[in-house]
Amino acid sequence: MKQQITLFLLFLTTISFAQIKGTIKDKDGNALPFVNIYIENTYIGTTSNEHGKYELNTTQKNNVHLVFQYLGYKTQKHILNISSFPFEFDVTLQEEDFQLKEVVVVNGENPANEIIRNTIKEKKKNAAKTDKFEADFYSRGIFRAKDIPKKFMGVEIGDLEGNLDSTRSGIIYQSETVSKIKFQKPDDLKEEIIASKIAGDDNGFSYNTALKTNYDFYDNYVEFNINMVSPIADNAFNYYKYKLESTFYNESNQLINKILVTPKRDKEPVFEGYIYIVEDTWAIYGIDLDIKGYRMQQPILETMKLTQSFSYNSDNKIWAKNIQTLDFKAGLFGMKFDGKFTYVFTNYNFKDAFEKKTFGKEVVTFAENANKKEDSYWNEFRPVPLTEEETTNYIKKDSLQTLRKSQVYLDSVDAKGNKFKLLKIITGYTYKNSFKNWSFNYQGLTNLTSLSFNTVQGWNLDSGFSFRKWNEETGKYTSISSIVNYGFAEDRLRVKGNFYHRFNNINNAYISLNGGSAISQFNPNEPISNLVNSVATLFFKNNYMKLYNKEFAEINYGREVTNGVFASGKLLYENRRALFNNTDYTMIKNDDLYFSNDPLQPNNYTSVPFEKHHIMKASLGTRIRFGQKYISRPDGKVNIQNDNYPILSFYYEKAFGASNSNYHYDLISGTVDYNKTLGNKGDFGLRFKAGKFFNADNISFVDYKHFNGNQTHINLLNNSLNSFNLLPYYSHSTNDAYLETHIEHNFKGYIMNKIPLLNKLQWNLIGGFHQLNIPNMKPYQEFTVGFDNIGWGKFRFLRVDYVRSYQNGFQGDGVMFGLKF
Repeated sequence: MKQQITLFLLFLTTISFAQIKGTIKDKDGNALPFVNIYIENTYIGTTSNEHGKYELNTTQKNNVHLVFQYLGYKTQKHILNISSFPFEFDVTLQEEDFQLKEVVVVNGENPANEIIRNTIKEKKKNAAKTDKFEADFYSRGIFRAKDIPKKFMGVEIGDLEGNLDSTRSGIIYQSETVSKIKFQKPDDLKEEIIASKIAGDDNGFSYNTALKTNYDFYDNYVEFNINMVSPIADNAFNYYKYKLESTFYNESNQLINKILVTPKRDKEPVFEGYIYIVEDTWAIYGIDLDIKGYRMQQPILETMKLTQSFSYNSDNKIWAKNIQTLDFKAGLFGMKFDGKFTYVFTNYNFKDAFEKKTFGKEVVTFAENANKKEDSYWNEFRPVPLTEEETTNYIKKDSLQTLRKSQVYLDSVDAKGNKFKLLKIITGYTYKNSFKNWSFNYQGLTNLTSLSFNTVQGWNLDSGFSFRKWNEETGKYTSISSIVNYGFAEDRLRVKGNFYHRFNNINNAYISLNGGSAISQFNPNEPISNLVNSVATLFFKNNYMKLYNKEFAEINYGREVTNGVFASGKLLYENRRALFNNTDYTMIKNDDLYFSNDPLQPNNYTSVPFEKHHIMKASLGTRIRFGQKYISRPDGKVNIQNDNYPILSFYYEKAFGASNSNYHYDLISGTVDYNKTLGNKGDFGLRFKAGKFFNADNISFVDYKHFNGNQTHINLLNNSLNSFNLLPYYSHSTNDAYLETHIEHNFKGYIMNKIPLLNKLQWNLIGGFHQLNIPNMKPYQEFTVGFDNIGWGKFRFLRVDYVRSYQNGFQGDGVMFGLKF
């Protein structure tokens, strides 16, 4: 009963603010969703919701020329004289009486081709008309789930915080925003979000913004994960076929051409559907295009439909986008998802130029109390009325939120999970206090996920404790943890602890303290994972992982100093000791011996690679992201990388206080990272890493620069721009100067999708080059060619590369297998 009263009050509030309102249907009484409704020769408009209902706010009463425009239907213009508000006006739209009169076929030429050529020829002129503007912007997003199991891979899913009903279906996300935007092509944006609303989260700030919603088909490419080729791109005829299906006249007596767009090749990044072009001006009148998930290399996504409706102002002769919608369907493991995002642009003010400093690095801000707007505000300024489903979901989620945020409820939920049983001493135990935002976890005596094997420790596994406390509003986060590791063959217990505190979500300042006893690879980047090393050792007797023991203590501090510049510092003490193999166990019996634990002398089983010693290090580092933009949210800063510029990193390290003064040194190093999408021709990436040691002739081998080699032919780290494929792990370690070069280009199907039969595989061709330069040795080089996106259906997780290496001539070749999830 309480919910019914709330619905009734909300209904009354909606009526009181509505101006012109009504329902739009077709001749058979079916509701028409997302009809473009606007006052003629203005950019005051709205759209109907999924059930054909619309509301338009206006203070004008007399001689209101209201236009109803819907793709595939005759545009209607009605002149309204309104005595009082709210004013109800229902409309029935008739399907367009399409015709192809006066279409002349010249020399067998498809008439649609000439229209597209003219559109391509005039697109720069048409695009320039809307390249600078101010506007009011509204966005709404809804995300639904269906057939969600109670457990997935053994993990309890629950009801997703009350979002799922008894059929394991429901709306799991719903939000909307109202904002004012300033935009200048190609990508300058200044947006102030006036109001933000998320169902079931009164402190939530929606991520719905105008950022990344500028799907401009006048550009050659439209970005959807990868660059999709526009149907009116300069080279569009290489990708599309066109058919003039019909023509019709709009309310201004302008001839509109409805053109069917179909791909020439199915597996390329292309659209299909309809594009509507205005005769003579060759401007876009409307977009109704489908995107297949496999074409944008998102196989979980099944289909996405993009529609755009444009309105015309005869005073400035500009066609401007009023309505844009995105519908999608996705699915995986029997679970189904669908959603819709609606965007409404109104009250355009086109500019010849903006004042200097209008656009800066800050692209989105939130007005004060943007998330505290009352229902009366939304009922007045929401341009698209809510459906009954959306209204009910707001009421349900907001009511549930009050319950689920209460201490009584949170304590009751925690009490169920906090129950202690003796078995949890072995399997692990977690205690939560959700109301006060903290939790404690004990991993148990048999944390099998940590189980691994190496020849120093034999079988080994971890246990440990952790404590977390957080504040979602301020971004503060604190964790205290310990890891207890036991090696069975070594019969050695090691314990290390960690304290980490993040101060905020604005500059992400943090401090961390670490210390204890641990086993460590000589290469601190740990190029060999425990899983790969365990398999290589137990089944092939290839114990590539080389380890030493350290007792250590370190303190780290870092923060963003200014936008795009992050700095950090570290002070470290280590007491180091070499280790020997303690087991010859293997699962596949053979007569081969394990190599020793000496990284340079694999057959040396008696002496150590370094003498026992202690050392201290101090280091400073910085990372610079040029052109970085950001969103200023009340709950934190969200950085947006600018891929037009490289990322630079610099590092200085000084070793001192060692038990042997010969181990003191200085190291200066730097990294350049650059990644760029090249039209629809794929993603290019490069990484240069360089460094120079000073006063380091006799330093410990532990402190050498070690490179990320690979001798297992397996790569689980997906780090092709940070590693070599066939380089032995420690053959090129240096205490002098070095230069690493890593270059790779992923064609993202650009070549493969043009080859008959092979294009059905949907594999991506990848080429790469890797080089290592150090003094007194010829450069080491690798050339690679391979395929990514290998798999079947929605599961594409395999990459295969053929690699050939050179150093003063041919060295060897091999095949690398990579997995990514």
